[in-house]
Amino acid sequence: MKVLVIRFSSIGDIVLTFPVLRCIKEQIANSEIHFATKKAFSDLAYASGSIDQLHILDGSLSDLSKRLKNEKFDIVIDLHNNLRSRMLCYKLGIKQTYHFRKLNFLKWILVRFKRNYLPKIHVVDRYFEAVNNIGVVNDGRNNTFNLTQELNVRDVLNLEEKSYISIAIGAQFETKQIPIIKIQEIISKIDLPIVLLGGKMDEQKANSIIELLPEKNIKNTCGKYSLLQSAAIVKNSKLLIAGDTGLMHIAACFDIPIYVIWGNTTPSFGMSAYKPQGSDSVHNFEVQNLTCRPCSKIGFDKCPKGHHKCMMNIDESKIVEGITRDLSNK
Repeated sequence: MKVLVIRFSSIGDIVLTFPVLRCIKEQIANSEIHFATKKAFSDLAYASGSIDQLHILDGSLSDLSKRLKNEKFDIVIDLHNNLRSRMLCYKLGIKQTYHFRKLNFLKWILVRFKRNYLPKIHVVDRYFEAVNNIGVVNDGRNNTFNLTQELNVRDVLNLEEKSYISIAIGAQFETKQIPIIKIQEIISKIDLPIVLLGGKMDEQKANSIIELLPEKNIKNTCGKYSLLQSAAIVKNSKLLIAGDTGLMHIAACFDIPIYVIWGNTTPSFGMSAYKPQGSDSVHNFEVQNLTCRPCSKIGFDKCPKGHHKCMMNIDESKIVEGITRDLSNK
C-alpha cells in the first residue's frame, strides 16, 4: 500500500509526525511511505527512519502535484491541513484522503479571550485521529530520532559525553526565546560545562552570555553545526533547557530530562514535549494567571505589551532546584 503523508513545516511539527510514520510502517503490511515537505526539512524528515521516499516542495505547488500524481498513491494523510496542503490533496484527487484536526478556531478563542476549550490531548494524538481511519493506532511508545549525522562531542567540543548541559537559546520568534538575564541566572548556579545551541542569528546572543560569565566553561555552537549535529549534542548532554522550540521536541526523543520554559505560548495548545513513557522527565515552567498570555499561538518578534513578563517573571530558582535534583539522582 502506497501512503503519502504531508507536513511541509516546521521542525517540531515534523518531528511529531514520526510516531505516526512508525506506526503506519509497522501496522500496515507492505506499506510504502512517501513524505512531502519543504526542502529545508529534508534531512530532518529522514531522521524518522520510516520514510521510503521524500518529495520536496521547492517551487510551485503545481510542480509538486504533477510529480506526485505519477506515484498513484492509495492513501493521502494530510498532517498539515493548511491551504496549500488541502490544495495539493485536491489536485491529487485520491479518494482515501484524511486531514488532521487543526483546531485553529479554539486556539484563536484561547489567544483572544483567554478561554480554553481545547481538548486535553497532544497534537500527536490528533495526528493519529487522521490515520485511525485506516486502522493505524498509537502504540504509546516514545518518539524516536535516527541520528544520521553523529557528532563526536569529545573531538569538536573537547567535552565528554554526558558531562555538560545543553541550552537552546534560539527560537523562531523572540517571545519564545529565553531572555539573556534568565539564562545568566541559571548558568551562574550550575557548575557543569554549558553548550549553547542555536542558529547563526543567535551567535551574538551566545557571545553576550559568555562575556557575562567569563568564569564559566561555556561553548558557543550557534550556527556552527547542522540541525542533526545539534541533535547529537543534545542527545549526549545530561539535560536540555529550552523554550518552546524544535530542539525541545527533538530532545524528547532521547533519554534525557528536559526543562521547558514557556513564553507567549502554552502547553494547552497540545504541543508540549511528547514523552508518553517517562513524562516525569519533562519539566514545564510557565507564568500562571498572566492576563496577556497566551498572546499568540506562534509568537512575535517583540512582546506586544513591551514587558515580556511571560519570560521575565519565570522563577529561575525553581529551574535550578529541579536541575540539581536531577543531577544528584544520576
